[in-house]
Amino acid sequence: MNSVQPKIYSFDEHQISPDKIDEHAVYVIQKLRHAGFKAYLVGGGVRDLLLKQNPKDFDISTSARPEEVRAVFRNAILIGRRFRLAHVRFGKKIIEVSTFRAGENDSTDLIVRDNIWGSEEEDVLRRDFTINGLFYDPETQEIIDYVEGYTDLEKRILRTIGNPEVRFIQDPVRMIRLIKFCARFHFEVEPSTFRALTDLKEEILKSSSARILEELLRMLESGASKPFFQLLHQYGMLHSLLPEMAHYLNMRPESPIFSLLGEIDSEIKQKIAPPFDRCLLLSALLFPLFDEFLRARAAQENKSPHLGTITTTAEHVIDCIFNPFFSLPRRTKSIVSFLMASQYRLIPLDGKPPRRNRPPNDPFFPMALHLLKFRSIIDTSLLPHYTLWTEASFNAHAKVAAGEEEPSARPRRRRRR
Repeated sequence: MNSVQPKIYSFDEHQISPDKIDEHAVYVIQKLRHAGFKAYLVGGGVRDLLLKQNPKDFDISTSARPEEVRAVFRNAILIGRRFRLAHVRFGKKIIEVSTFRAGENDSTDLIVRDNIWGSEEEDVLRRDFTINGLFYDPETQEIIDYVEGYTDLEKRILRTIGNPEVRFIQDPVRMIRLIKFCARFHFEVEPSTFRALTDLKEEILKSSSARILEELLRMLESGASKPFFQLLHQYGMLHSLLPEMAHYLNMRPESPIFSLLGEIDSEIKQKIAPPFDRCLLLSALLFPLFDEFLRARAAQENKSPHLGTITTTAEHVIDCIFNPFFSLPRRTKSIVSFLMASQYRLIPLDGKPPRRNRPPNDPFFPMALHLLKFRSIIDTSLLPHYTLWTEASFNAHAKVAAGEEEPSARPRRRRRR
């Protein structure tokens, strides 16, 4: 392989303030270098710093092999088989340390193992996109660029490192990541990269369903879920992953799904509430489709189902949406079905106020009420119901705090033998 001479950008050019860099990440780099290894900040952390955003993670790439990293840091553990790396722990914080890797550049085989060690240049050339292929040296405060990633960041362009068709075949999850960066940063996709994305979208089904589900859940938490799922549908990938949802959106382009996601994004960006539980986010994504299915069944049977039937139906709809590619954890499916079914406890199918608006003593009820809040923001006719239940919930909590809660039912005495 011919060596590529990197471009070096000084502090005067990139203007990354050292105060923005996590002190523990700097400490890990310094300690690795004192042990005789190369080490740099790499990937999304460098990208976000250049985009004037606060990085969620600070990842490090080094010439030290995983076992050597563990020998340097007593607080390090090794994880992964397909991609072996070290986690250096500082309390709850984790600094991820990966070894320079090589290989895969020209192979069109799906990557199943990725533990071939290499140089820093080889490590950059096997990464996904140019904007993620930048090194940062905290000692010299320099950006090291082998792949024109700095220029692409300035031009706001998304481009694969190397042949895009090869890169997407090697790891189809990169297509999901491409759409993710489009949604988060509003970048343009370089033409050959976009052609490969549209030509190879069916390759996504060769990926690990668990990895893709994690990417989808992270995007629901990102504050950019609405543009992400819009692009996922627009580029035809939603049809491969969630065909029932894609069909529903084709038939119902005015569906409130994107409005609900937009409201969630707004609250996440404003940090109005603590991080949302993933079950709440999933229930918001699925509820409009479930609501239409349930109402159609009730009209067909000419009767309103009771809450137990609604919960069972919710589980059935969840299976229909996620099968056959995904498999939701049983606990997640149970909570999501409860949250969706609870909407008809709060507002019965006939739209009439419930006879009793006593909040159930259930730990997931506040999430069900929050889902109703999202719905009432985009459909103001639901606001009176949301206000009613919010007041009832507040009064119930006030009684508990004052020690005035209603006594629980007396337990039945066991009969003596």
